[in-house]
Amino acid sequence: MDLYILLGVEREATLEDIKRAYRRLARRFHPDINPGDRTAEQRFRQIAEAYETLSDPDRRRRYDTGGRLNTAEPTTFGFEGFDFSVSVAGPSASTFGDLFADVLHRRYESKSEAPERGADLHHAMALTFDEAMRGGPQDITVTRQEHCRTCRGLGRLPAMERRCANCEGSGIVKSARGHMVFSKPCARCGGTGVQADSRCTVCGGRQVDMRTETLSVIIPAGLEDGARIRIPAKGHAGPNAGEHGDLFVTVRVASHPVFRRDGDDLHIVVPVSIHEAALGARIFVPSLEGEARVRIPPGTQSGQRFRLRERGAPSTRGGPRGDLIVEIRIVLPKVLDERSKELLREFGRINSGDVRNDLFAK
Repeated sequence: MDLYILLGVEREATLEDIKRAYRRLARRFHPDINPGDRTAEQRFRQIAEAYETLSDPDRRRRYDTGGRLNTAEPTTFGFEGFDFSVSVAGPSASTFGDLFADVLHRRYESKSEAPERGADLHHAMALTFDEAMRGGPQDITVTRQEHCRTCRGLGRLPAMERRCANCEGSGIVKSARGHMVFSKPCARCGGTGVQADSRCTVCGGRQVDMRTETLSVIIPAGLEDGARIRIPAKGHAGPNAGEHGDLFVTVRVASHPVFRRDGDDLHIVVPVSIHEAALGARIFVPSLEGEARVRIPPGTQSGQRFRLRERGAPSTRGGPRGDLIVEIRIVLPKVLDERSKELLREFGRINSGDVRNDLFAK
């Protein structure tokens, strides 16, 4: 694939144009932003290889001349060249393990220093049923990565310009095994041979440190179990002084011993005696605002339901409240004396019709 097309720039693009295009695409396809997405990871690798080629004047010139990437030049693994004419021994010699460690480390050295967005943070909050219905502020304590206050998330501090001690001012670091010499630009000075900053002594160059903070989260009234609340910019701090990710709070609402929730409606089962169901009555049932009065008409059957409008859970979508659904459950009396038994027998004689006639009529 054409590297210019891959980065979305013209062939006459300046180095700044190439850097801007790389940073834009790197933020979009970075593996940390797209965890588990192999396509994005492959695309990020191609973008990094294209940037390594086009940002280097010599390699870009060779690419423009040949019209394609020279696969003999291993951009992915970071070998800048081999020199078989020089033998390096003693402390400067490196083992094959060191060489391949350098190769793998090159991938991280070549990452863009552009600010990147931090990772999102997730937290679980437990609420009682009444707390979820009322809503209001709830305090939570989170521990997250924050930018180092000393270096402001950059990992380095300004210093007087001096010769790089790592490459002794050459801008090149060499390591060898026998007659094979491996060379690459010095990672500490970026190949310039001089250093104008130093690693932050507070965070050790990590750019962040861990801090604990107590936050007040506003819970909307009527929140359901499993609902998520997003709090912007309260996640982990981003690399290279990048912006924070978001905090997502997952709410776990405990069940209620009396109410059962179905959407915004609340259901309750109310026991009713035989005489109340037969003769009718006015009863009081619990609701979120205290007791609510329900009229039981004469002849009410067990399982019959009555709806109390807008006495259910508050709507988190801004609509009207749900309803309170009252289900009647007729409860048989406990017969404890002969007088009660005789009254039931008399009631049976007066109402001698078989209640199962309708069932067996067919």
